[in-house]
Amino acid sequence: MSALESANKIKAKFGDLISEPTEFRGEITLKLADAEKIFDLCHFAKRSLGFDYLVDICSVDNYGEDPRWTVIYHLRGVANGQDLRIKTDVTEEKSELPSVLPIWRTANWHEREVYDLMGIRFSGHPDLRRILMWEGYPYHPLRKDFPLAGKPTDLPGVAFTKVTPMEGGPFVTLPSSSDSIAREPRVRTPEGAEPGISDQRLVGGKLK
Repeated sequence: MSALESANKIKAKFGDLISEPTEFRGEITLKLADAEKIFDLCHFAKRSLGFDYLVDICSVDNYGEDPRWTVIYHLRGVANGQDLRIKTDVTEEKSELPSVLPIWRTANWHEREVYDLMGIRFSGHPDLRRILMWEGYPYHPLRKDFPLAGKPTDLPGVAFTKVTPMEGGPFVTLPSSSDSIAREPRVRTPEGAEPGISDQRLVGGKLK
């Protein structure tokens, strides 16, 4: 059975809740209209169609739009070598999805990462805590309204109080330049500031 045939079986079972399958570069994607049904859809995909491996769960912040987020599930059938992508939207008001951890154990860290960095919760997850940021951190750094240079945090005894995620901001790349070395991601210091080693580049075996 091909991925497209599997997608059509999902469409037949869930009817109008599922979009028509779309194909791009050989990859099949379905859109689920009701996020509350994601557990039922994933259970069917594994038990009836052989998608026994959850490769990843990722999320997109549609900041300024409603629904605010799109959550994407990447499924794979190890035996048949088929891949399928499932998308569903999550509103800022709800900001929650059913956990698929009872279906695939790999959902554990994926759901924790989405919760940590985007703020989407997964109901039924037995251990939904932050996986990268520390407990008590008040922000979700992958949201588009989170600034590149981080935000000041004032949590003494929990973590450092400087601008996070790192002083001077995260690694960024320039949109265009004369060569790939100049575009290489690094910490960019403010104009006029003394550059650190990460702002320098290696030329002829020496830092410039």
